[in-house]
Amino acid sequence: MTQTAQTRTSTDRDRRLEALAEAALRFRAQVPTIEAWGRDLARVLRGGGRLLACGNGGSAAEAQHLTAELVGRFEDDRRPLSAIPLHADTSATTAIGNDYGPVDVFARQVQAHGRRGDVLVCLSTSGRSPNVLAAAHRARRLGVAAWAVTGPGPNPLTEACDDAVTVDARATSTVQEIHLAAIHLLCGVVDETLGVGR
Repeated sequence: MTQTAQTRTSTDRDRRLEALAEAALRFRAQVPTIEAWGRDLARVLRGGGRLLACGNGGSAAEAQHLTAELVGRFEDDRRPLSAIPLHADTSATTAIGNDYGPVDVFARQVQAHGRRGDVLVCLSTSGRSPNVLAAAHRARRLGVAAWAVTGPGPNPLTEACDDAVTVDARATSTVQEIHLAAIHLLCGVVDETLGVGR
């Protein structure tokens, strides 16, 4: 690799990190919402309710990361909390997609697993995923609180949900990286509210 190519690559990486840092600083304005969600979610889970989470692709991975932190543990040991990533049941997801169409793969599971007072976290970098939107609409009809975690807003998902946090960043990868930070912030507030680690 030439010196010029190395410099260009290094500059590109610097720009990526700078974009991430700038997006993280802008996201601080969303922290009060995350804190409110964490307190509400702790109350739901402490009372025997559950969290459902959905997303596609990288957002599916983020949804599963969130549920793993709750069923397992975040930073300190505590009892397992009920949380289901809706994409992870491949038999149900493929059967629903085959029999009812891809738009219904999450909505039908929300109807099966969600109870009034539960929470659905909807992750979408674009805020336009049809199957995530359908899940949000179904949740609200069932009395399940729907929270959106998206890229720049407003977008259809922020409008479809009860509440939303958005990431002001152009690159999908940066949005996903901030979503992971948001998940960790949320889990931290849940544990703090439950008195974990004290």
